[in-house]
Amino acid sequence: MFNPRSIKHCRACGAPAQYTVPADDNRERATCTVCGTIHYENPLNVVGTVPAWDDQVLLCRRNIEPRYGLWTLPAGFMELGETTAEGALRETIEEAGARVEMQALFTVLNVVRVGQVHFFYRAKLLDTRFEPGPETIEAQLFREEEIPWEQIAFRTVKETLQRWFDDRRKGQFGIHCADIG
Repeated sequence: MFNPRSIKHCRACGAPAQYTVPADDNRERATCTVCGTIHYENPLNVVGTVPAWDDQVLLCRRNIEPRYGLWTLPAGFMELGETTAEGALRETIEEAGARVEMQALFTVLNVVRVGQVHFFYRAKLLDTRFEPGPETIEAQLFREEEIPWEQIAFRTVKETLQRWFDDRRKGQFGIHCADIG
């Protein structure tokens, strides 16, 4: 669970921080009691892809916590210095060892309770050779009826997969935005 009051010490000088409403602001911020530095807490961006090969999608079985052993789309935290698409591509290579052609943004999912926003892009697999990295036990292609729905690691992944298969049936992919509780 996201704890919006997690900053205890100033990142600039190490002195204690306290939560107060700074002048010209409208909400409490972690503020240094010595140097006055204001520390802003913002959502983390999770970026990933829905790598597809015809009517199949590539899932990765997690080799890390949280949700060790469960299936997910290749995704992870965006890094500084990269766009959401660059981060999604990097995560796909790191987790699945998959070669893809990046396509359009597909889902934007707000997960307010944990302070995250998840961005998934559609991606076309260029071949079916995968070389999973250390965070992945295995990478495997699944048709819709083969997806281990009860073993999907995250609600955002399940939501994205359901929308991808729905759009595929319709013959047209859109962009989907939703709030995940």
